[in-house]
Amino acid sequence: MKIKIIIPLVLLVVFLGVSFQKLQDKPVLYIIGDSTVQNGSGKGSDSLWGWGSFMNLYLNTDKIEIQNHAKGGRSSRTFLTEGRWDSIMKTIKKGDYVLMQFGHNDGGELADTLRARGTIKGIGEESKAIYNPIRKVNETVYTYGYYMRKYANEAKSKGAIPIIVSPVPRNKFNPEGKIEKDQYGIWSEEVAKQTGAYFIDLNDMVITKYQEMGSEKVKAFFPKDHTHTNKAGAMLNAELVIKGIKKLKGSELKKYIK
Repeated sequence: MKIKIIIPLVLLVVFLGVSFQKLQDKPVLYIIGDSTVQNGSGKGSDSLWGWGSFMNLYLNTDKIEIQNHAKGGRSSRTFLTEGRWDSIMKTIKKGDYVLMQFGHNDGGELADTLRARGTIKGIGEESKAIYNPIRKVNETVYTYGYYMRKYANEAKSKGAIPIIVSPVPRNKFNPEGKIEKDQYGIWSEEVAKQTGAYFIDLNDMVITKYQEMGSEKVKAFFPKDHTHTNKAGAMLNAELVIKGIKKLKGSELKKYIK
């Protein structure tokens, strides 16, 4: 009688063990960036949303886990110096993915008392020693390209797959009805080539879409300023990110698209 009870229990333990292993093996899509990727807590405060908050609508979360670590106000530098990247590096594993989009906040001052979040312009190896008045520490600040390379290369060192995304454009039409390509969009593509990371030119795709729509229709996406989108604008950007994923040659991330 005892044997009959023990055997099913053993089978149950084995089954649960296998199921847990499968759960552990599920790849994770890490998303890092600024407020255009996740605004606030990611729940639509002030009617503002980032595109990362809607990736679950397009990806099969039964087969891939989505973790949106993007945080408003962060640059490629401060996402690192605040320890946000280090926390990801503790859990990231082979077969995971990292979608990264920075640039909107990198143009700020290097050492002001308001944010101190800027990076040196370009993708070179320049650096500058500063005193950070906010963190109250001496700090060496590098170029935008340096930080982006660090994310891509360190993700690859863990066996994960980095995907660099050029920053979504601001709502800034010129008198001719055109939006100029963002310089950080150009630099992000160059870093992708340097590191062998995948690249999605979201900046270019959104600009093309906005210009097709025209400034009056696009204006409805921006309830507060020229940078942060409402839900409709964020969903449009998310759809274009998915479109970009579909075009990535050799990437298996597309197999998780619904």
